[in-house]
Amino acid sequence: MKNYNIGVIPGDGTGPEVTREAIKVLHAAGKKFGFTTDQEYFNLGGERYLKTGEILPASELDRIKTKQAILLGAIGHPDVKPGILETGLLLGLRFSLDQYINLRPVKLFPGVETPLKNKGADDIDFVVIRENTEGLYAGGGGFLKKGTPDEVAIQESINTRKGVERCIRFAFDYCRKRNKRKKLTLCGKTNILTFAFDLWQRVFYEVAKEYPDIETDYAHVDAVCMWMVKNPESFDVIVTDNMFGDIITDLGAVIQGGMGIAAGGNVNPGGVSMYEPIGGSAPKYSGKNIINPLAAIAAAQMMLEQLGEEEAGQAVENAIMATVLKLDSLSAGKMGYSTSQVGDLVVESLQ
Repeated sequence: MKNYNIGVIPGDGTGPEVTREAIKVLHAAGKKFGFTTDQEYFNLGGERYLKTGEILPASELDRIKTKQAILLGAIGHPDVKPGILETGLLLGLRFSLDQYINLRPVKLFPGVETPLKNKGADDIDFVVIRENTEGLYAGGGGFLKKGTPDEVAIQESINTRKGVERCIRFAFDYCRKRNKRKKLTLCGKTNILTFAFDLWQRVFYEVAKEYPDIETDYAHVDAVCMWMVKNPESFDVIVTDNMFGDIITDLGAVIQGGMGIAAGGNVNPGGVSMYEPIGGSAPKYSGKNIINPLAAIAAAQMMLEQLGEEEAGQAVENAIMATVLKLDSLSAGKMGYSTSQVGDLVVESLQ
């Protein structure tokens, strides 16, 4: 029987609660499909930082690197200044583990309400592939005369040929494997960001020659936002840089029904990948057993697919879809069930 060694970072706020339900479903899936998972828990996040000043100690990172995948609950603490945990822990893990792909399915499940008029599950089903370790998030730049009336702040977008090409190649391969519309859209801003997206566009069409079965398309990021709202069915797979990807995936989460259902992966195809619900730590709901765990369960489902347990992953997604139809709402405290009961519903559907 296969066994998978999983690292778990429950994190802050409601993170431990939703992670608990995701692990519950993982064990149920393993029992049904013939595999086991061992979990090692890592105490990383706001509480540890406040107590010790540590964010991502080298000893913890070394152990994380030995895992086959990571499941993350949530990061964010009301007593920690914004940017400290996000930069030190989330970006620290992405960069240290070279998780150069951010993978975000945008899929509306039947029975889930979208704010888009006259759109349903058949219309909203695409994937955003975001470059995850370069661009404006690489940390290039600095201050001149900080704190004075003449202050200058510079934030540089770093785009390497290697980084751009490996992201684009992953997107073409993913589009081919997804095997739906087989259409890949490059999202950029070639009319303004004439250096960075000149590189992106050149590499995109060079690599496209190796994939004659994939239809290619380009759109400015503002047009992509417009079409995601007006005609989301026009997209199959979108590939873009770090900043634009961060923005359009949040728009994607809204049109697929909200943060309670959206999950994503920080992927290193040849290394350790990390999967997480898109929503935050929601500290005001912490300990109340009322938060929606479906996004965390969906993150576990994505992890199963990456580990090669595709049949189990599909079964978990089917169980999530069946569970959604039983809930009064996806919002915390309005589901008609507690956090743990929703996890139980997914397990029942899975079995």
